[in-house]
Amino acid sequence: MPAMADGITVRFLGDFGPFSRMGKSIGYQITVGSSRFLLDCGAPLFQQIGGHGLKDIKGLILTHCHDDHKRWFSDLSLFTMYAPDFAQRVFLMTSEDVHAELVKAACPSLDRSLSPDAKRVIDIPFADYIDYRMIGPRARYRVTACSEKNGRALFSVIDGDGGTVGPELAKVIISQKTGRPRMLFRDPELHEWVEPESFYDFSSDIFYETEKNLYVDPAGFTIEALKAPVWHGIAAMGIIMKTGHETLVFTSDTNHNTELWEQLYVEKRPQLLGMAQDAFESASVIHGDINDYIERAWSEQRYREAVRAFQKGIVIHDVSCRNSVVHTDYDKLSKTVLRRKKAILTHSPDKITSAWTLGDTEKTFKIQGEEFFEVVGNDLCRMDADIYHREAGKYFVGYRNERGKHSICEKNGLLDLMAGDAPQGSTVLFRVDLYEDIGGKYYPALKDAHARYAGRPDGKVEVHEFTPDGSSGRVVEPIKRSLA
Repeated sequence: MPAMADGITVRFLGDFGPFSRMGKSIGYQITVGSSRFLLDCGAPLFQQIGGHGLKDIKGLILTHCHDDHKRWFSDLSLFTMYAPDFAQRVFLMTSEDVHAELVKAACPSLDRSLSPDAKRVIDIPFADYIDYRMIGPRARYRVTACSEKNGRALFSVIDGDGGTVGPELAKVIISQKTGRPRMLFRDPELHEWVEPESFYDFSSDIFYETEKNLYVDPAGFTIEALKAPVWHGIAAMGIIMKTGHETLVFTSDTNHNTELWEQLYVEKRPQLLGMAQDAFESASVIHGDINDYIERAWSEQRYREAVRAFQKGIVIHDVSCRNSVVHTDYDKLSKTVLRRKKAILTHSPDKITSAWTLGDTEKTFKIQGEEFFEVVGNDLCRMDADIYHREAGKYFVGYRNERGKHSICEKNGLLDLMAGDAPQGSTVLFRVDLYEDIGGKYYPALKDAHARYAGRPDGKVEVHEFTPDGSSGRVVEPIKRSLA
């Protein structure tokens, strides 16, 4: 069993799907040496870490603005502002476009309060709460509101010096459905119109500045913003964290499908202008659907960088079941470049059966070198089960046994755990002995619906049995941690 040593430690504060009945949403505590960071803050921080624990957090890394990933951001900001003996602001690391979206989302709950004597409503700038550190490069061009006419904002595209960019290079498309302005940009190499925020990877010097804004911690590790493989609809990013010996890749929500990715950069779309060509060429602002004007979704460079992103390191990757569109479906994992022994699946549904290691709330993993282990007490344990299963807030592992009491079935690319034989239409892959995982220790799966395991404050586990005459409990011992 490996010895506990320095590496990257990831504590799962919450990893349930976005519409989970079990709650807790998404959040992780990442520790390298004495440095602790939050990666997303959708999990209930004050319940999981507590106020005193939050004072030990060095910073927050935010991947995107869906509430299941940022739900506690405003509370964390208010806590750092008003909690006694808490001097620092929230040290926030995220990309430029995610930060812009976060300001819009969070300011209504932060930008006003009462004066200390409660006699005035005062304005509070976002920067009073947040110490923002950009990771990832700055865009060379941006959409800005320049004036208003007849109650409608007028938009233009400006460059890094504040100069207006002509319509031959960039235009503003204002959505007729949402009113949101988005940039249409003419790629100088393909001579095609693209949406640059989607088309270019952070490695592109056409749309992004060359400075990549890596975070370099005094302890020597780095945090880099990752864009190429993150395909989620809204502004989003992943991260790559590197020490001298370890690499952690966290993708957050994304549709990881290399067949889809290849289509995004290969397929050229016809434009549906709805106007004369010369009118389109001369227009700086157009009201309509930007998808009528985009000729290609991704650059080849973005595709190549997306595939390369997973060549090294351990990956924590979000997963769904089927037809989720904005997440990676379990039945499409064969179309990813992920490696099963190098990946931990997270953000999974309440019920899922997986041949890949599943994360779970309150599990802690240690990344050492090119391997990952579960932290169980003072030990590091390999995740060596043949199957992992989550259901109703419980976590199970299964080991192959041709006489096992449970069947692992497959239907249309999804796995299922069945007691006994498989239902019609499913294929039995193998049988397993099933164990319930409690704190990383394994106990035989209970057959009686009126019995359950319960942890005690002293760390021991009891099995409680309920009968019409009452209940009883007895301490049970875990089986050997490794059954492979």
